[in-house]
Amino acid sequence: MRAGPMRHRLTLQTSQKVRNNTGGFTETWEDSPDKLWAEITIPTGRTAPVAEGMSVSITAEIRTRPRADIKVGCRLVGKHTTYLIGAALPDNDLSMLRLLCSNVPNP
Repeated sequence: MRAGPMRHRLTLQTSQKVRNNTGGFTETWEDSPDKLWAEITIPTGRTAPVAEGMSVSITAEIRTRPRADIKVGCRLVGKHTTYLIGAALPDNDLSMLRLLCSNVPNP
């Protein structure tokens, strides 16, 4: 993989459940201490009718070097956009990790 396309600096966030005063849990997002370089492409955008409403799903494909802490359900936060990881697909040589993501509202 060439280093040139990997020009986006992203922060990896993992979900943490914190007990609240009512006996339940509140979901918080904890930043990873180190950032990662990635290539972001926007292959598709679509809308779909769901339960008498409209669901919009803008997907992105993010390519990065493999790391053990990147998994489904984590978030990647850039300057203007936050992505939720839906699938993590390594290549055959385990030299690149392809992440299929959807946009989520910025924190």
